[in-house]
Amino acid sequence: QVQLVESGGGLVQPGGSLRLSCTASGSIFRIYAMGWYRQAPGKQRELVVTITTGGSTTYGDSVKGRFSISRDVAKNTVSLQMNSLKPEDTAVYYCFCNADAAAPRRSYWGQGTQVTVSS
Repeated sequence: QVQLVESGGGLVQPGGSLRLSCTASGSIFRIYAMGWYRQAPGKQRELVVTITTGGSTTYGDSVKGRFSISRDVAKNTVSLQMNSLKPEDTAVYYCFCNADAAAPRRSYWGQGTQVTVSS
């Protein structure tokens, strides 16, 4: 299986920055995509950003121009740089990985890391 370990959440003031990281480990044969979703209280989980093995990215409309994803393919790691944070960015951020592992291609999820934007 695949394990995802997230780090970097916390409390930040509006306008501030945070950086999240996620590393995938386990019996991974091939990763197709990694990225982040988020879920705020009382709301559905929404796309933050995904990045494919080929480097193609898809950003959610609410974070375009403020968030940026990067990756280290050799380390199966993605990082999310979040700038100009707003209170509405407050949510639990979940890392995901779409991969072939011990099981056929499927998506795996991290446990989530809390990001709170508040003064």
